[in-house]
Parts: sequence; C-alpha cells; structure tokens
Amino acid sequence: MPLLEVRDLKVHLKSSEGSVRAVDGVSFSINAGETLGLVGESGSGKSITAMSLLSLIERTKIAHHSGEILFEGRDISNLSSAELRTLRGNEITMIFQEPMTSLNPVLTVGWQISEVLVRHRGMSRRAAAAEAVELLARVGIPSPRERARDFPHRLSGGMRQRVMIAMAIACRPKLLIADEPTTALDVTVQAQILELIDGLKRELNMGVLLITHNFGIVVQTAERTAVMYAGRIVESAATVDLFDRPGHPYTAGLLGAMPRLGDRARHGRHRLREIPGIVPRLTVERRTCSFAPRCNQRFAACIESQPPAFELEAGHSARCFAAAREAGLLTEGAA
Repeated sequence: MPLLEVRDLKVHLKSSEGSVRAVDGVSFSINAGETLGLVGESGSGKSITAMSLLSLIERTKIAHHSGEILFEGRDISNLSSAELRTLRGNEITMIFQEPMTSLNPVLTVGWQISEVLVRHRGMSRRAAAAEAVELLARVGIPSPRERARDFPHRLSGGMRQRVMIAMAIACRPKLLIADEPTTALDVTVQAQILELIDGLKRELNMGVLLITHNFGIVVQTAERTAVMYAGRIVESAATVDLFDRPGHPYTAGLLGAMPRLGDRARHGRHRLREIPGIVPRLTVERRTCSFAPRCNQRFAACIESQPPAFELEAGHSARCFAAAREAGLLTEGAA
C-alpha cells in the first residue's frame, strides 16, 4: 500500500473572474522511502496541490474541492481542525518556498524548533531546547548552540533553509513535502540542501514530494517524476525513463529548453528552444487537450476531446493522443 495516494483531486479557487481550476483531476502516489518529483511551469498547480494535501488553503477561498487523499489508507481530505493539527508537523511536514517568510522574525530559531517538540512530542521546554540544538547540528549548522539563540535575519538563506528542515524532521515524519526547497540558493548550497534531504529520507524512510520547476534537481533526487500543466498531471514515469523517452510534447519542450554546458547563446548560435504560446486561462472549463494550442504534434482528436492517461509502457503514462499513437495504442482511424 502506498504511503500517500491522491485520487482525482480537484481544487477550484474563487476569483473575480470566476472559478479558477488550479488543480483539475490530479492523481499520484508516493511510497515510503521514495521521492516523487512534481515539475512544471510556475502557475501549473504544483504548490496548490501540495497545500491541499494538508488543507492549508482557507475554505473561504475554495469554490470546489473533491477527490481522495489517502495517507496510509486513511482519507485525510475532510479531517477536523483538531485531527489536522495532530497530522501536520507530526506525520506529514512541509518545507515552504521562502524560509524568511515562514520563520517568525521576532523569535529565535531555537525557540521555533523547540515549539514543534513541545506541541507534538510533549517535551518540556528545557528538553525541547536541548533537542533543538541537536537538530541544528544534525542538519549541518555549525556552532548549533550559538545559532539556536539567533534570530532568522542573522542567518544566511542556506542556513535558514536548514532550520526549516530541522523543524520538518523534528517529529520524524513519514512524509515530507518540499516546495521549491532550493529557491534563491546558489548551486553549492542547493546541492548541500538536496543531499541533506536525500540523506534524511534514507535514514527515516520518509516519502518525499519534491516540488520544483528545475529538471536538474529532479534527476539528482527523485525516483519518479510527474509533470504538471494547467492543473493536470500530463505525464508520469520513472525519472530515468522520462528523461530518456519523454512522451508528452510538453515534457519534451521543457527538457529542450534546459541550458546545457557548452551551448552558446550569442550571435544566434545554440539558441535556447522555447515553447510557443501561453498557458490557457484556468477559469475556462477545458474539454479538450489543454496543451493543444501550443503543440506542434496536434491533430483532430486533440481539439475534439480530452485525452485520458495512456500507459505508454509499464509505469509510464501520458495524457497525449500523439504519444499514444506513437506507442501504437491508437490506430490511424481512431486518431
């Protein structure tokens, strides 16, 4: 049984222009000790998906919510406030995009970590303070006793992110959601943070949902990858297979847009490829392929109906008629 299984999750948000279909029928699963990479452009629905797993979106902002979120076989999509408080930070934790906005600027980082231990593990303040220092040392912060007495603004971006990770693992969670955990960090610190998360995953046998728009990060850390576009997962596969044999034209476009060492951008040589067009308006109900207006492989079926998730090969699926035809799943007449 998967640690987490999401089935047909839909989250539509209220707006002045109507209902925004931010998440529109998303399904995926994560096993214990496994990392699933969730990638896509900004605005594709990755963060809304993550926040929905822990009911972090205010109900007053939701126009429609449906689907199942099964954690260890239990549906957690409609838990009470008290049940959510027990679940959050204890069994499922989340690292947010920007640690400076997630940490309280008027409290020391040691106090903020110890608060997690007091609330969820029932430790005394004295014991929690000592444990907070141990956690800071565990995530690689030098002079942890002194750093525990610092306020967030006195730490670098990489150290603040390590503090967030220390808070996230304080209760030895079963699932870690990392939403752009390396945003605004230089490549050296980025590599250290990713290595730290991967090491903790192996040590604690955690499941990890890694949200990013950077394929380079995914290929280093994730066993499986799901690609989101306009609120839907359009392709899902083992990470190696996705890179070697992308099925969906959107995935191929994202991979083609990655800069490569040695490429030259001057004088029109080795110009980065781009995906033409723009993301569709999410306030409009889509009954056809969302990517069709931007796709150079579209044909009649793409603009007549919405493609289901075709299994191109074992463990590799894509919502694409062209990919299904290429894999021999559709005949010319059916296409």
